[in-house]
Amino acid sequence: MLRAVCYSAGLLTLVASAAVFARAAEPHRSPVDVALARDGSWLVSVNQTSNTASLIRTRDGQVLAEAPVGERPAYAALHPTLDRVLISGSYSGDVTVLDVSGDTLREVGKIHIGFEPYGVAVSPEGKKAYVAQWAADRVAVVDLEQGQVVAHIDVGRRPRYLALSPDGTRLAVTASGDRGVTVVDVAAGTVLYQQGFGGLNLGHVQTTRDGRYAYFPWMTYRDNPITPGNIRLGWVLASRVARVRLEEESRREAMSLDPPGVAVADPFGLALTADEQRLVVSSSGTHELLVYRLPDLPMHDVGSPDHIPEELLKDSERFYRIPVGGRPMGLRIAGNNRTVYVANYLEDAVQVVDLESRKLVQTIPLGRPAEISLARRGEAIFYDAQRSLDQWYSCHSCHDHGGGNDKPMDTHNDGNIPFTFKTVLPLYNMPQTAPWTWHGWQEDFDAALRKSMTDTMLGPQPTDDDVAALAAFFQTLQVPPNPHRAPDGSLPEAAQRGEAVFHSEKAGCANCHNGPYFTDGQIHDVGLGAPLDRYKGFNTPSLLGVYRKTQLLHDGRANTLREVLTGSHNPERVTGQGELTEAELDDLIAYLKTL
Repeated sequence: MLRAVCYSAGLLTLVASAAVFARAAEPHRSPVDVALARDGSWLVSVNQTSNTASLIRTRDGQVLAEAPVGERPAYAALHPTLDRVLISGSYSGDVTVLDVSGDTLREVGKIHIGFEPYGVAVSPEGKKAYVAQWAADRVAVVDLEQGQVVAHIDVGRRPRYLALSPDGTRLAVTASGDRGVTVVDVAAGTVLYQQGFGGLNLGHVQTTRDGRYAYFPWMTYRDNPITPGNIRLGWVLASRVARVRLEEESRREAMSLDPPGVAVADPFGLALTADEQRLVVSSSGTHELLVYRLPDLPMHDVGSPDHIPEELLKDSERFYRIPVGGRPMGLRIAGNNRTVYVANYLEDAVQVVDLESRKLVQTIPLGRPAEISLARRGEAIFYDAQRSLDQWYSCHSCHDHGGGNDKPMDTHNDGNIPFTFKTVLPLYNMPQTAPWTWHGWQEDFDAALRKSMTDTMLGPQPTDDDVAALAAFFQTLQVPPNPHRAPDGSLPEAAQRGEAVFHSEKAGCANCHNGPYFTDGQIHDVGLGAPLDRYKGFNTPSLLGVYRKTQLLHDGRANTLREVLTGSHNPERVTGQGELTEAELDDLIAYLKTL
């Protein structure tokens, strides 16, 4: 049994109706996931921007209660034997355990995980949980009776979502930083195999009943210049669904999701019906659900077409689309194999979709402000793939949740020279860190936004209101809390020593990376350019949140901070003051991770 007294600061009931929350300044709920009771009688939504969870009675769609959870909650996992839901708080670094009793939600535990937890999976007997730690490149193993982390499993860079096989022996983990999936032997606590296939923004994972496969959606970047022809061929950014084997190593099998002329974008949520006749994917960028007949889905390990197979387009029983609007995210399917519950971020609602009638049949509002702000309208534009040519990708497709991603790309922001790949810069503090682009040639913020919308996305010319809304949204983006600092924000001892190295003449880091954003806003030529570059020198990038990057320097030639500091951008080469000692290097890296 889950012993809440072992790790709860008391059984304080944190229950409030939606009406109580509404009396305060009404926030956006922005649900990103749902957990559905085993008997289908209730569900719990994960409300990301209000830091709450809502309890909904499915019979009539009534919101019964709302309870606070961790900061920026990301995922919900249902306990297999108890009426409890585990919700990860990605920014607060914890998992909140909520008990569902009648019409109430009650917190019975909060477990510290650390390092930006996302996906959660609970073992079949309910004694352990597995939590993806995005900023630590590992999965935390949690003893639910003790309420604490008891082990870690290294699974590759930037794990986000995961799923256990029904017997609890295999764990499939999306490792976005390695652009692939890791399969773990749970009993041994070791990686069975890891496979990279260029996957970006990998979404939710679900395993089959027989434990043979794990399914997940993802996007791929094809390393081709942004032209209308390449986009329409699926040769720039495109969407996929894939599966990997859980029993033994085997190449992933995948299928393209994009119909010609009306592509899909930013696939995220995924679920199988209980009878495994249907696979449902939420296409968050094109505001719809994608429904496929699973048993004869044409998956290929090599040589799959760049568009959805024509045989599916010709057969509406094998593939159809259900528009739902907003930004559909996590989803769960009821045991009747036809009712889908969808967390819709931009609608501030949970939606009910019927797979038989192929319609949105109910929208359950969770609460939102009376007026939609300019920044929220900008957020909707940011996540809208219909702003691009034939709706192949959104701003988010490259700038994952406003940050960067894990692959250099060839955009039009370096002077339209083909095949001059650049890493995608995060958008945090963007309005305060002029000039823009890696070469720093762009000094007009509004013009930079317009150029991205029309040249990089090849979409329609944005209105003045669109540009103002995007700019307002970017003002709200902040670097996530740094897990490498102490809870009070102080630096560990090694990082304190590294700070001195950072500011020393020998390292010379602060000569360019200075001020509140660790950039001087100047262009410097430090010998990193290439013959095809139209511009000389590079705009000093901000170092805030540099620990979040897996591809470093302008072209991604370095995969770690150590590679940056010992490779072509090492302090000796930049300052000529001598090489850093191993101790100085270790301390400097420790400091950089805390920025």
